Amino acid sequence: MKDDFPNQGEILISDPSLLGDDIFTRSVILINYIDEVDVVGFILNKPADLKLKDIMPSIKNDYDIYIGGPVEQDSLYFIHTVPELIPNSVEVNQGIYWGGQFKSIEDLLNNNVITPQQIRFYLGYTGWKKSQLKRELIEKSWIINKPLNLDEIFSTDKNREFWKEKMRLIGGEYLIWSNAPDNPNYN
Repeated sequence: MKDDFPNQGEILISDPSLLGDDIFTRSVILINYIDEVDVVGFILNKPADLKLKDIMPSIKNDYDIYIGGPVEQDSLYFIHTVPELIPNSVEVNQGIYWGGQFKSIEDLLNNNVITPQQIRFYLGYTGWKKSQLKRELIEKSWIINKPLNLDEIFSTDKNREFWKEKMRLIGGEYLIWSNAPDNPNYN
């Protein structure tokens, strides 16, 4: 855990005090882009209620879609581990890539050249101005954590339990939250 500003490829974990926000409560966010002004990431642990073929009928397989964040939720984004197959990909960190030429994906998915363990799809993204995220970090809304390994990011079973797992691993005052119900009023 550290108290400064995240680096590209690190994750933000919502602090347990961040309650009542349907999108960000108990979120684990991969920071995939930072420049002088903006920060962009995807929520890793909020599956959507639809599959990729629901919005792209030409896709034959049942790829999961996740809620990436509240910005541009009508747009589809993706991260992956196969830049050699998807032209124009941008490296996030340590073998994780963002975007690329979308036209190349349909055939790769339908022919099982890319597996769900190599690509994840998101509706929308999470975005901040750097000054806004700095303020939220000062307010202790987020915990900065080290980059995840590829298995942690591309596992197909990431859900709300992933946040609890991160609370347990951080330990200390956060350990109690690893066993708390989603709604503390149920306790």
